[in-house]
Amino acid sequence: MTENEILAVFEKTGVVQKGHFLLTSGRHSATYMQCARLFEYPEYSEMLCAELAKRFGGEAVDLVIGPALGGIIMAYEVSRALKTRNVFAERLDGVMTLRRGFDVREGQRVLVVEDVVTTGGSVREVLRLLEDRGARAAGVGVMVDRTAGAVEFGCRLESLVSMEIVSYPPDECPVCRAGAPLIKPGSRAFIR
Repeated sequence: MTENEILAVFEKTGVVQKGHFLLTSGRHSATYMQCARLFEYPEYSEMLCAELAKRFGGEAVDLVIGPALGGIIMAYEVSRALKTRNVFAERLDGVMTLRRGFDVREGQRVLVVEDVVTTGGSVREVLRLLEDRGARAAGVGVMVDRTAGAVEFGCRLESLVSMEIVSYPPDECPVCRAGAPLIKPGSRAFIR
């Protein structure tokens, strides 16, 4: 699939949103990529995750892992396309961890997947988790790289869409200065 075809699916499913958003990183943005909207549609989830999996088809992948919440369905769909096992990592007391009996074994080649990367913080936490267990990163696959390739993980990165979507530290946000209400995506709660 081309990037334009993928963007058309994002538009059709409501992934691309405009407003004033508080990102997980703490930064603010006037554009938000709500990939959870994509996962409302199984046919599109399967299609785009299979496209991402295809980009890693030549790699030996023993396991696919995604950080909760955005990477859970993705990890499942990508692992299904690669015909391998999947798990997800989640934060417990602020630390990315494996729970629910999930395990990652020493020497395994693990593909990390995430819906949207802004600063790469969650992906880096998962990569550290893998390293601590002696696993090796087979790569990182993301739906949307908001940094247009500027983010670095020390391993192969594949994204379905790579674009620079501007974000701001809260004290430098022009949307704040314009007085627009701040929305924390997911909750649709207005912050102020």
